[in-house]
Amino acid sequence: MTPEMLEIGLVALTTFFATMGPVDSAAIFAALTAGVPARQRRKTAVKSVAIATIILLIFVFFGGDVLRYMGISMAALKTSGGILLLLVGIDMVLGKTSAATSATEDEAEEAHHRNDISVFPLATPIIAGPGTIGAAVLMVAKTDGDGKLMAMVVLALVANLLIALICFLMATQLQRLLGVTGLNVITRIVGVLLTALAVQFIFDGIDASGLLV
Repeated sequence: MTPEMLEIGLVALTTFFATMGPVDSAAIFAALTAGVPARQRRKTAVKSVAIATIILLIFVFFGGDVLRYMGISMAALKTSGGILLLLVGIDMVLGKTSAATSATEDEAEEAHHRNDISVFPLATPIIAGPGTIGAAVLMVAKTDGDGKLMAMVVLALVANLLIALICFLMATQLQRLLGVTGLNVITRIVGVLLTALAVQFIFDGIDASGLLV
C-alpha cells in the first residue's frame, strides 16, 4: 500500500464517518424503533443499510458522469462540496442537528406514522444524506481516476456502512453506554476534523479553478 493510498483511505474514512455519523444515527434508530420487536429491529437495520449502500455506490460510480453531463467542473465540485461539509462540521462542533446528515423534525414525525422506516428516513437522509452523498462524489473526484485510490474510497465507505450497521444492531446498548455526554463528545471531536478537511477541499477547489493565477 502506497502512502498516497493510505492518505486518501484515512481521509475518506474520517470524512464518511463524520457525514454519516453512525453513532448519532444509532441514537435516532433507537428512538424510531422503540417498542419494535428485536427481530423486526434487526431486519429494519439490515434493510436500511443495504439500501443506503446501493444509493451511495451509485453516486460513487456514476456521480462524476452526471456532473460532467451537467457541465459542472471538478473545481466547482470541490469548492461547493467543501462548503457543504464545512457547514456540517460547524453544526457538529456547536452541537446542532444538521439537515444534511439527519432527518428534520417534520421527517421524523412522518416516520413515526410509517410502517416501514428502512427507506425513509433511515436509508436516506440519515445514512445516505446530502452530506454523505456529496462526500462520496468529492472523494472520488480526488482520486483523479486512479483505480487503486478509488478502491480505497470504496473500502472506506463500506467500512463506515458496516460500522453503521453494527451501531444500529447495538443501538440500545450503545446509547446506554455512552450516554448523552459521550455522544456529544464524539460528535464534536469528529466535527473539528471534518471542518479542517472541508477547508482543505475548498482550498483545493479554488486552486484548481485557476482564479488565483
